[in-house]
Amino acid sequence: MDVMFLVLVFFVYSIFSMAVHKGVKVDLPTATGVLEKGERMVVTIDEKDALQLNGRPLAREELIHEAKRLVGAKPEIPVLISGDRRSSLGAGVELLAALKAVGVEKISFQVSGSSTGSDAPSKVTAK
Repeated sequence: MDVMFLVLVFFVYSIFSMAVHKGVKVDLPTATGVLEKGERMVVTIDEKDALQLNGRPLAREELIHEAKRLVGAKPEIPVLISGDRRSSLGAGVELLAALKAVGVEKISFQVSGSSTGSDAPSKVTAK
């Protein structure tokens, strides 16, 4: 019985550790935010200001066009900008402005840390 319990616990922890990450691993800035859950579109800005949409490298104009198309099909899906702390502020602000200009309303920046004290990625919403 004890062995079966340990096997069950092992599989439960394994399932929880298999979180789906759509972006590329970046060194997130630290800030207090709200823990993000559910489906979302992830735009990644790496340290060289290269852009990716859900892990797929795209040029800026292609990314804006694809984000507009995806949000047009699912208006409730939020866009999460995951920017490396070494990326330029200008790249993030320009991306935010371009997404807002094409009608994307639900945009947040991903940060490291949360209001609950967890180190899990959380979000800070840009209005």
